Amino acid sequence: MNERTFDEAWQELQQLVSDIEDETLPLDALAAKVKAAKQLIRICEEKLRNIEKDLHDASSEA
Repeated sequence: MNERTFDEAWQELQQLVSDIEDETLPLDALAAKVKAAKQLIRICEEKLRNIEKDLHDASSEA
C-alpha cells in the first residue's frame, strides 16, 4: 500500500476543503470530496496520535 505522509495528506485535505467550499460543485462531486476528506482526516489524526505517542515514549525513556 502506498501510504501518504502526514504532509501529503494535509495538503490534499486542504485542497479538498477549498473544493468543498466552491458553491458551484455538483452534489455528487461534493459528496465524493466530503468522503475523501473524512478519510484524509482519519489519516492525519492517526499520524498525529502516533507522533504524540512516540514523543511521550521518548520523554518517558529520558
